[in-house]
Amino acid sequence: MFVPKTDNQSDLEGPHRNAGPWLCSICSQQNDTSCMSCEVCGVLRDLSLYFNNSNEPEGGAKRRNKHSGVSVLARSLFAPSGPKSKAVVFSDGFRGNKNATGHMQASLGTLHKTYMTHKQRHNIVPFKFDIPSPDDMVSTGLKSSRHLRKDIPGKMVMGDDDLVVEKDTSTDPSSSVKLDELGGNSSTVAANTQNETLILDNELQHLSLERKPKNSKTKIKKPVPVSQYKPEPWMLQGEDQDMPRQLNLAIVGHVDSGKSTLCGRLLHALGRISKKQMHKNEKEAKEKGKGSFAYAWAMDDSADERARGITMNVGVAYFDTKNYQVVMLDSPGHKDFVPNMISGVTQADAAVLVVDASLGSFESGMGVNGVGQTKEHSQLIRSFGVENLIVAVNKMDSVEYSAERFNYVKSQLGIFLRSCGYKESAITWVPLSAMENENLVTAASDTRLSSWFHGTCLLEAIDSSAPPPRDVSRPLRLPICDVISSHVLGQVAVCGKVVCGAIGSDSKVLVMPSGELATVKIIERDSSRLSLARAGDNIAIGLQGIDPIHVMSGGVLCHPDYPVSVASSLELKILVLDITVPILPGLQFELHVHHAKVSASLVRIVSLLDQKTGKASAKKPRMLTARQAAIIEVKLEREVCVEEFATLKALGRAFLRSQGSTVAVGVVQVQGERAEQAS
Repeated sequence: MFVPKTDNQSDLEGPHRNAGPWLCSICSQQNDTSCMSCEVCGVLRDLSLYFNNSNEPEGGAKRRNKHSGVSVLARSLFAPSGPKSKAVVFSDGFRGNKNATGHMQASLGTLHKTYMTHKQRHNIVPFKFDIPSPDDMVSTGLKSSRHLRKDIPGKMVMGDDDLVVEKDTSTDPSSSVKLDELGGNSSTVAANTQNETLILDNELQHLSLERKPKNSKTKIKKPVPVSQYKPEPWMLQGEDQDMPRQLNLAIVGHVDSGKSTLCGRLLHALGRISKKQMHKNEKEAKEKGKGSFAYAWAMDDSADERARGITMNVGVAYFDTKNYQVVMLDSPGHKDFVPNMISGVTQADAAVLVVDASLGSFESGMGVNGVGQTKEHSQLIRSFGVENLIVAVNKMDSVEYSAERFNYVKSQLGIFLRSCGYKESAITWVPLSAMENENLVTAASDTRLSSWFHGTCLLEAIDSSAPPPRDVSRPLRLPICDVISSHVLGQVAVCGKVVCGAIGSDSKVLVMPSGELATVKIIERDSSRLSLARAGDNIAIGLQGIDPIHVMSGGVLCHPDYPVSVASSLELKILVLDITVPILPGLQFELHVHHAKVSASLVRIVSLLDQKTGKASAKKPRMLTARQAAIIEVKLEREVCVEEFATLKALGRAFLRSQGSTVAVGVVQVQGERAEQAS
């Protein structure tokens, strides 16, 4: 029988007409009739009528369904108990059964007081569902924002730093809405004020959370003409007395010509490698059956390089001579790693071309069988603008220091070097043996060599190199060679050679092509802290105030007011190398510009050039073959930092590679929009 109860009446105070124990529907535990919940699992006696009460008066159901957005759970939790509707009903019979045993009932508030301890009790304020609850208003606003039309008069736009509500005052008397009103509690909305609720609900339905659209291209400050640039006084001050001038020296040559061994032996002789480290390298090399690689492992320190026995990345080491601090760039010789060689050697001021004098090896390097890298490396370093070349004829001990063999190598290679544009006076020939330490840092001690060679040793040849030009009168340009990890330099650190200008600690730089500003935190050169660096210095820099995603290899650090040019199409003046397959329009290739590497396609061949006069000899040829010079137009997959060769040579040289070989070298004539207009 149904017995009405007040909200303050406990369930335990009413009469119990049910005789005998009742069975828990969850754990099958038999519980005493007086228990409202299971003694084992704590489940209430009957929950079915709590969630779906068929005896609820029709008017109450209509009132609770007035707002369709109100959840069932909210109605069950916050519905008030009164004489017109039952709050919670427990029955040991089926739902809606009005048998003689009667029902036991209680309100939600009474349940709370009955089963919760005093500390756990909270005052539950009944919520009248004649208005939307705070949760319902937020839910409705989020749903409406997904289907917002462009013609809706009110819209909320979220910018980077603020949140603004834009409204059309012609449709809504309220001129603005405060954000804290939307996030407040339910007491901020009067329960009996329907008009205010409707206004707030209307505003919520016209809200849209979206970021202000950003242009696809970074907005960069309008550049100032370079002609107006004037270097600051600190850039023109005398060089630091404690830091000698740097000479960036590239070590290149055919694979297995002994480049890394020569570098390691030179560093060991100059005391740049400790005896402990050398002993460790010798021990590990013997354990792996590669005892002759002990000196090479001073440069090839990665596990892959040591396992394969070849150089894969450009190794960097420092040593001092009388006139220079030499930055030695040990470049890979294998043809698969020529792109890495290009990225490293683009910093070179001078180069050492290592040649294997042993029988068959020299011929292999010259490409007799079509696989030599001596020729390709010679062409590349000349294209980098390197004019001073040292040819180290290595492994002379394998030919018994034969003067005839040395002269044969010199004559064969000399012809090719002169065809690449090297002057005879700029080439220094040094016979040596890196493994035997002959003619490296001192004159040869073996009489088989000293009896006929009276020239300089390798170290003296390096120290006598002509000083490279340094241009500090132009705005800063520092191509990023690599992004490095360093605890000293910080989270964002880069390394590279300052091409022109100067850079100082705490100065602002513009990182291109992202167009983001950063602050120079730390400058290091050979692990020594510097306050400034000038053109020609190979340095590592720690940056702050910039996200790492905006810094990448191939980018350029430049003066904030004088940004470097960025282009996605180029007009190049190229020289085709010794290729077997003609170059046709539509060719997909890899373009290298300083440290940047990007996929590109040949749009068209503008004209052929006469190699003697440089003038156009034929317009729009169908294809290009070996040793031809031409002007071509290329389209890049993405934008790169580049300058015209006439403006800045270091950022205006280009190399075209296809199918693992360098097919052409050239310079940038026109870049960006000017190339498109010229077409």
